[in-house]
Amino acid sequence: MQQDYGKLPVTEVITRRIQEMIRSGEFPPDAKLPSQRVLADRLGVSRPSLREALLTLETLGLIRTLPARGTFVVGEKDTKAPMAWRFGNSFSLLEVFQTRLVVEVELCRLAAPQMTDDQLARLNAAATRFEEAWRSGDLVSHVAADLAFHAQIAEACPNGMLRAFYQSITDMLTESQRAPIPRTEVDRMEASIAEHRDIYSALQAGCASDAADAMRAHIRNTGRIAGLTL
Repeated sequence: MQQDYGKLPVTEVITRRIQEMIRSGEFPPDAKLPSQRVLADRLGVSRPSLREALLTLETLGLIRTLPARGTFVVGEKDTKAPMAWRFGNSFSLLEVFQTRLVVEVELCRLAAPQMTDDQLARLNAAATRFEEAWRSGDLVSHVAADLAFHAQIAEACPNGMLRAFYQSITDMLTESQRAPIPRTEVDRMEASIAEHRDIYSALQAGCASDAADAMRAHIRNTGRIAGLTL
């Protein structure tokens, strides 16, 4: 069945299409993917856009690239594969999480008394999508909802400089939210779902200190999945 991807960015559409090929069994576990040239032609997309989509899928733990062998769908034996982090030449994952701990906690604290009913409704919708996508095994939608949740809080922050800084590091923030996914056990994801609800509840109540505490706990707990102590 053809999926309706609406106005999603091209790279995200490609990512979702390949994920569906994996989930449907068109690309089964341990299968080698076609070459980038062949796959790009098959999907009718550019190779740069395809490469970006493949990097996203590798970070999510759905595929794995082996030097001189090609790219394979992850099977059961690959569940302990090293965590992917593509910004290592610029900043470590630890540095990104440390920055998130400073910036997102403050964004959340300042946003709490400013959240409108419309913003809260969108935040609640993102939290719901976050949970539903995880339960259905749709990792691409799951991360997209996570990103939307955090971005909604940033958008509500009245400090324009903090909002601009948050936007300037979006690529690394996005990757830091994808990177722990392959290592996340069911119990931890249930806790993460509850943490999103705690953040939402504090923001709904307009309590700055509770919102900041809830965001701080969430980022620290997520960092632990990536092997980080914050």
